[in-house]
Amino acid sequence: MSAAVEQAAEPTAESTAGRLYGVGLGPGDPSLMTLRAVEAIAAADVVAYHSARHGRSIARSIAAKHLREDHVEEPLVYPVTTETTDHPGGYQGAMDEFYESAAARLAAHLDAGRNVAVLAEGDPLFYSSYMHMHKRLAHRYDTEVIPGVTSVSAAAARLGTPLVEGEEVLTILPGTLPEDEIAARLAATDSAVVMKLGRTFPAVLGAMERSGRLAEARYVERATMDGERTGILADTDPGSVPYFAVAVVPSRIGNPGSVPSGPGGVVVVGTGPAGPLWLTPETRRALADAEVLVGYTTYLDRVPVKPGQVRHGSDNKVESERAEFALDLARRGRRVAVVSGGDPGVFAMATAVLEAAAQPEYADVPVRVLPGVTAANAAAAAAGAPLGHDYATVSLSDRLKPWEVIAERLRAAAAADLVLALYNPGSRTRTWQVAQARELLLELRSPQTPVVVARDVGGPEQSVRIVTLAELEPSEVDMRTILLIGSSQTRVTDRPDGSRLTWTPRRYG
Repeated sequence: MSAAVEQAAEPTAESTAGRLYGVGLGPGDPSLMTLRAVEAIAAADVVAYHSARHGRSIARSIAAKHLREDHVEEPLVYPVTTETTDHPGGYQGAMDEFYESAAARLAAHLDAGRNVAVLAEGDPLFYSSYMHMHKRLAHRYDTEVIPGVTSVSAAAARLGTPLVEGEEVLTILPGTLPEDEIAARLAATDSAVVMKLGRTFPAVLGAMERSGRLAEARYVERATMDGERTGILADTDPGSVPYFAVAVVPSRIGNPGSVPSGPGGVVVVGTGPAGPLWLTPETRRALADAEVLVGYTTYLDRVPVKPGQVRHGSDNKVESERAEFALDLARRGRRVAVVSGGDPGVFAMATAVLEAAAQPEYADVPVRVLPGVTAANAAAAAAGAPLGHDYATVSLSDRLKPWEVIAERLRAAAAADLVLALYNPGSRTRTWQVAQARELLLELRSPQTPVVVARDVGGPEQSVRIVTLAELEPSEVDMRTILLIGSSQTRVTDRPDGSRLTWTPRRYG
């Protein structure tokens, strides 16, 4: 501890606490420091900065020409960086102890009436070590945080390309996340910056490739500093990547090089039962990559609008025509996403597309199917766990199969004591099927059998009720409703908060 700190440990009664400054210095070039940052350093009696055990501090080097001889300097030296530690609390224990000790040193200066400036590369509250001091000191002392230009902004400027434009979303990720997590988040966003590369670079590279973003990704090292380097991420030697490097996936708007190239194809995507909250990262990526969206207009409206993307909406009774239209576009080289509600493989568009694709003229058109959350699973989750054991899924629509077949399958499933998920139970033109199904099931099931009546699950008009089979009112069921009919084992629990949950035990008998 310095002599100044020892003297500061016992402030006089008349002394006034000093002011804490969190000073953002920008990405490295001293000329990118703000005027307010310079003023804060000038107002400080003590200048603190973090460094590894080698003692060199990038933050101090950026602010060096603004430091005075009468400044008291407080190097905050990390006890550990990438190496191992024998601290009983491990790495986190060693760091927590260090931050507590560093905060105590700065508090001693502040208690003695000295103003303290803690220097931070970039912005003080953006992946910065300053924030650990802020959390421990800002509630005790008058504090000012001076924002700085982040490495994200500096990297975009050095690449000379927009990060985001219009309605695009920017996601900033630490490279220390697991590769799977990085891939999922890259797939689900428009633009991205991955920071903290160095040892994490191979995993980041793998995540870029798995998410389909590698061709777009750019590399920036030490933006605005000496030794700055930019280039294509895929061409970067992993062994040459330092910690102060970022991977950038820039805006796609007006950037032809960022759009996937190659032959056309069709991807059939499921949007889940409602809006964007139900989209998977893989589905988001497929929708963003598509040049053309084709689908039932109601489902297309759930997909966020992308500049330059063409949409073809149609009625919900022209599945075969819609499938052939999408395949024709793909055969001409377009990347087409066929948008389906729920899961495309459950009473939806995947079968229609694959049926059409089986024709000889579409044999060379690539077709993929991506899953979505289906209505039965969404309704079951909203009601508890009624599908916790064996269940059968049946569509009550007799538009594509005769009612006799439907009735036979309902009897068979009921006789087998399976929970039933009934899709397409009714519509404006189909008003009697639910009543017929109810009477049929009452021949084989107890009138007290739990029934989940779920309407517009995930949507603004969501309604999920648990009734008995005897209480089921067919007139209250429409095309936006799904019915889950319990088995003999399905139970209903009334919770202390007034809610009701239904569940089917995993063990039978």
